[in-house]
Amino acid sequence: MRKWYTPVLLVVLVLFVAFAGWWGVRMATGPLDPASACETTALTSLSTGQVQVRVYNAGTVKGQATTVANQLKGAGFVIHSTSNTDDDYKGTTIVGASGDDPQMQLVASFFPGATVTTDHRQNGLVDVVVTDDLGQGFKADAATSIDVPSGHACLPVAQPSHSATGGA
Repeated sequence: MRKWYTPVLLVVLVLFVAFAGWWGVRMATGPLDPASACETTALTSLSTGQVQVRVYNAGTVKGQATTVANQLKGAGFVIHSTSNTDDDYKGTTIVGASGDDPQMQLVASFFPGATVTTDHRQNGLVDVVVTDDLGQGFKADAATSIDVPSGHACLPVAQPSHSATGGA
């Protein structure tokens, strides 16, 4: 008696490899994510309305990222997205391109005592990662603009989603 499952399994594996190859070529040759680049803009001061922020909840309090995103939005920041993260953080952390980045400095001024981390990103976005311990909390009366001594800032090209998502 002939084994029928061997040719069926072979066809399934060939289809899987073909799909994986097609998907890989599509990903390698497709357009870059628009959020992966920023545009250098000449300016002397930067306001909260020019800064796009992603807010991540690294804690266990449901909705913490959405709460902080709403506070930032109330201060004029553009909320790019909110989400949860499983990464391990202690307290509030601000993540961005560099310590000299005016977007990072402006966002950090709203979170006294927050840890500031740089990752040399090229998208112009600033991440705020919150945990159950918000430290000194949100400083609602912080200045909503900052001088830009270098005369330019790299602002995100991509448009934000305009809505908070999920139970972040």
